[in-house]
Amino acid sequence: MFNLPVFVGIDYHTHTIQVCVMDSQRKILANQSVPNDSHAVFQIVAPFGSNISAAIEASTGSSAFAEELVSKYQWSVELAHPGYVARMKQTPDKSDWTDAKLLADLTRVGYIPRVWLAPPFIRELRDLVRHRHSFVGQRTQVKLRLRALLRQHRIACPHKPWTIDGKEWLLDENNITSSQTLYLIRDHYDMIEYLDKKIDAANERMKSVVADDPLVEQLMQQPGIGFITAVTMRAMIGQFDRFRTGKQLSHFCGVCPRNNSSAGKTTTGGLIKAGDDLLRQVVIEAAHRLIRYDARWKSLATHLLANGKKKCVVVAAVANRWVRWLFNQMGTPTLSGEADVRFLRHGQESISEEGSSSAEPLQVSTPEVCFLDSVIPCRVARQQSPSPFTERV
Repeated sequence: MFNLPVFVGIDYHTHTIQVCVMDSQRKILANQSVPNDSHAVFQIVAPFGSNISAAIEASTGSSAFAEELVSKYQWSVELAHPGYVARMKQTPDKSDWTDAKLLADLTRVGYIPRVWLAPPFIRELRDLVRHRHSFVGQRTQVKLRLRALLRQHRIACPHKPWTIDGKEWLLDENNITSSQTLYLIRDHYDMIEYLDKKIDAANERMKSVVADDPLVEQLMQQPGIGFITAVTMRAMIGQFDRFRTGKQLSHFCGVCPRNNSSAGKTTTGGLIKAGDDLLRQVVIEAAHRLIRYDARWKSLATHLLANGKKKCVVVAAVANRWVRWLFNQMGTPTLSGEADVRFLRHGQESISEEGSSSAEPLQVSTPEVCFLDSVIPCRVARQQSPSPFTERV
């Protein structure tokens, strides 16, 4: 009995977890709600065997929970794409019981729409990148409010407000007669200065985190990529070799056009809606820089503009082709002598000098299917490899 495969569907929530256990004959062995605790889930599943294949929908906190199940109980855990799972439901009725049952059943037949389980290093780097980006967004909003304030009071500054001369002019009592307006302008500048310091602190933190990351160093050697773009792509993409083709990477970055074909006629629509907004933003910004300063991409943009393409379409086309080109340029990064072994591949765990990992390593197997948004499906399984995530995906 304990050698027979058991399939587990986990419907994850902040406080409770619905666990469905199913055998290979589609018989439901258990389906009940337990507290959000890995040991509670293990107690439900353990009586039915040790050959466990589990699936959990990708959501906030589910990655850390899945990794805890793998490291503590040596389960094979897969993250499921919530959008595709929702489309696979054959009934409009929704409950935690049916959701867990569907995940277990999809795992049983091998139809789980898998997504990549990012290691802790990548997840923490994503949090840091998004944290910095939130400060940038706040600073932008403050600048827009300051601009609106100047327009409202018909204040025409002879200099740009963000230059030293512009700031001195706007804070001069001889130029701004209203004390209330002067107070608001000064308060806006104080907020901008505060956010600048927070952004600088986040930048320094990112530099220390990726100081020896070979993939970031390799990205920064490519034309059009600076430090922020390199770190953002490292955080959001993770590892380039988990994609099979450049088109998959382009889909993942959200710069690939939709296919709109019918009756033998092939056309393309706008850009796909999938993908991380921040990743798409830095890729589009990189495309703008390449069009300005790189002869190859400037020539392509000029050719497309001459054919009557709109500027936005040209930038998107350059971004799409550049990402596909970048995929072919990014090989396996070579570690420098001083680089920490934790940056090898996905950089999940830090390895001591003796070669022993501080946590049990995980390994990613070869993906089976791929979806339009290029979130590459990967199976997470416990292995005895000396370094985590060492297999190409």
